[in-house]
Amino acid sequence: MAAADEIKILSGGAMRSLMIDIVPLFELASGAKVEIEFRLTSVLKKEIEDGAAFDIALLPRPELDALMDAGKIAAGSATDITRSAVGLAVRAGARKPDIATVEAFKRTLLAARSIAYSDGPSGAYIARLLGRLGVALEMKPKTRLTSGPVAELVASGEAEIGMQQIVAILPVKGAELAGPLPSELQNVIVYAAGLAARTRETAAARAFVAFMGSHEARRLIRAKGMEPA
Repeated sequence: MAAADEIKILSGGAMRSLMIDIVPLFELASGAKVEIEFRLTSVLKKEIEDGAAFDIALLPRPELDALMDAGKIAAGSATDITRSAVGLAVRAGARKPDIATVEAFKRTLLAARSIAYSDGPSGAYIARLLGRLGVALEMKPKTRLTSGPVAELVASGEAEIGMQQIVAILPVKGAELAGPLPSELQNVIVYAAGLAARTRETAAARAFVAFMGSHEARRLIRAKGMEPA
């Protein structure tokens, strides 16, 4: 692989804290250069469908599979990278509510003055979950939606509690992870990497995907609150 190799990655925003640490390690090990852009999954999927130029997409597996079916991701190139669970955030220093069981989690929701979740994949799941728990109507007037890190609303006091992927909660100063959702209610999102159907940097792109399975990358994945896939 030549030192001049450059690859462009389009990544879901939840992977930001992980990629910020992994990309420099890959560049040092490979000599390649990486340009990376972070967007909401729905925005990236639309951009890719509309012909955006890139070499690797890092997205939740269902969206990546849909893009592969549409011929935008090279057939057979998808590789699962991480497993990301959803957690609940509170403001730093606040009492951490009991969310150990389904009933305790439901009581916490009903008692909260305000809640926040995203308009991304984890937020879509939370919206369905509120309906499943029978509390959607009670939650609607006290819900705050955001396209950014949910924990930022919690840290600023705009929401008492927030729910998002744990990887997106941990980096936010002023907020703390109360814990993962109960196992019966958990939604694990698998993020996968796939090569663009039209990439000209196949060797460098494949090298990056392989690097995501290295010991160092797996250590970082765990440090960010996820599990290697």
